[in-house]
Amino acid sequence: MLARVAIAVAAVLLTFWSQWGQSGQMSFFGNELLRDAFIRLRSTDAPDPRILIVDIDEASLNKLGPWPWPRARIADLVEILLTRYAARGVALDIVMPEPLDAAGDTRLALLAQHGPLVLAQAFDFDFAHLRPQALRNGVPAGAGNVYRAGGIEATGYFANHAGLARAAHVGNIGFIPDPDGALRRVPLVTTFGGLQYPALALALVDCCSGKPPLALDDTGLMRLSYKRDWNAWTVTSAADILDERIDPASASGRLVLVGSSSMGLGDRVATPHASSRPGLGVQAAVLSDLLDRQQGTSPAPWPGRLFACAFGLLSALLAVVAFPRLPAIASVALLGVLSLLWIVVAYFTSRHDPVFATTGPLATNLFLLAVAVPHQWQQAQRKSRRLLDTLRQYVAPKVVEQLLRSDLDNALQPRHLDVTTMVADMEGYTSQVENLSLEDASRLTREFLDCLTGPVMAQQGTLDKYTGDGLVAFWGAPLPLEQHTDLALDAACEILERVALLSAERQRAGHPPLRVRIGIESGPAMAGDFGTSFRSIYTAVGDSVNTAARLEQAARDFPHDVIVGAGAVERACRHRFLLLGERHLRGKGRPTILYTLDRAAHAAAPAGTPGQPA
Repeated sequence: MLARVAIAVAAVLLTFWSQWGQSGQMSFFGNELLRDAFIRLRSTDAPDPRILIVDIDEASLNKLGPWPWPRARIADLVEILLTRYAARGVALDIVMPEPLDAAGDTRLALLAQHGPLVLAQAFDFDFAHLRPQALRNGVPAGAGNVYRAGGIEATGYFANHAGLARAAHVGNIGFIPDPDGALRRVPLVTTFGGLQYPALALALVDCCSGKPPLALDDTGLMRLSYKRDWNAWTVTSAADILDERIDPASASGRLVLVGSSSMGLGDRVATPHASSRPGLGVQAAVLSDLLDRQQGTSPAPWPGRLFACAFGLLSALLAVVAFPRLPAIASVALLGVLSLLWIVVAYFTSRHDPVFATTGPLATNLFLLAVAVPHQWQQAQRKSRRLLDTLRQYVAPKVVEQLLRSDLDNALQPRHLDVTTMVADMEGYTSQVENLSLEDASRLTREFLDCLTGPVMAQQGTLDKYTGDGLVAFWGAPLPLEQHTDLALDAACEILERVALLSAERQRAGHPPLRVRIGIESGPAMAGDFGTSFRSIYTAVGDSVNTAARLEQAARDFPHDVIVGAGAVERACRHRFLLLGERHLRGKGRPTILYTLDRAAHAAAPAGTPGQPA
């Protein structure tokens, strides 16, 4: 028991550690892979009507020339979006570290200072110090200290040239991939040199959504929901915008992201949807999540860590309680069902809690599968050997199976139980065998004992011992039975039928008829292993056991083969009885009331009729 509890505690601690004991971005036991699968299952093809992506795609580059484009062309693109198409705001997912055409740079600078235009800059997060020297390129802009939390500290930057440094709104497009290279989280706010810099999508929402800036308490890494893959966004070619070939209503009032999906420009990242997706799609996913948060449509927070710990505790408790009562294959199946159930719970909870480890309870179940199930199997084998060594020759197979599945520490330990005892014997055994050869006498004894033993075992009885030409058996031990008296009486009826058939067969061969005498009584008894260091024996002792032996002896004075005591009559539910009167039995101080089975009434009565004397 202590070993089972220790295994369960270790399993629960594994779930707790998965929720609170990790550090950094380590993916516990495939947590990110399972979350990625959930994202793909939940993804939708419905576009987001709030967002438009303008893609400097291969068709645009082929038509208008290779990158980099003149800044005047980019300024034209922004002006058309803000005027002709009435976009609410534009964010450029493009960093311009060097000036190009002066007129175009000036137009972009003026648009960035006075219009709803957000420029991009990329902060570097070289925490492992892989670069020989910190990245410093361009002039960071758009700093502020309006966010309550500090954000993620950057180690360097790749920013726009000095001519764009006075832009009112600039957002970070630098990111921190997970150890497997996938981009699942983005820094909402980056700190550098004591200043705070918002992410590109956050700067666009604060600048141009038409609502007050977001009040954020969690400005660290934000997990993205990735509700849409790249092909679900509303995407139009930059060339079509410049040629004004799309319906103005399709962009009116939207927030616009301008960038490139061109493979040649190299802005590709791994996401939960695929190993290579345009980085522009990540910016759209960030923007969509922030708009949901601003509009109050984000999933309400759930305590996913508590759910996981509670489920891990449930699995461990079931391991302690259920495993000892189940075969190994059923324990494995139970863990499989629990794991599937948890995956369903985690699927719905993962939208509401971006932090908890979805695979914590799965790790607990795997630990139980690897440790608890083998341990319980070993315990069951050891328990089986102990039980079988003592009970294989005495107890019905069905009772042995129940014992092996029970959680009793020592099923053979003597216990007070309510039992029904049967004592059966052959009348006139000496006269039956005195004229037989040794071989024929042995065959008669064996066949007669088979007539007695078969019904006892079939009715879940426990064979106490053979008494030469008879046996002692009882019901209700080692495991309690609700209808132990009726089972014993059923066995007695079947014994009578078998002995009658054997007697008829022997009479046809010229032998005298056989008669069996049976005594049955029910009552409290002490049942258990009363053996010694030399020999183990499972038996029952008590007044009702002694009374059954006296009733069997009394049967010689009656024409009835089965004599039943008052205790058995009181407990019987499916049999009827004939009252035989009272008799003084040896060892009893008071007369004992005797009954016999009314077999004719029992055969005619419907099942479930309470037992009563006729």
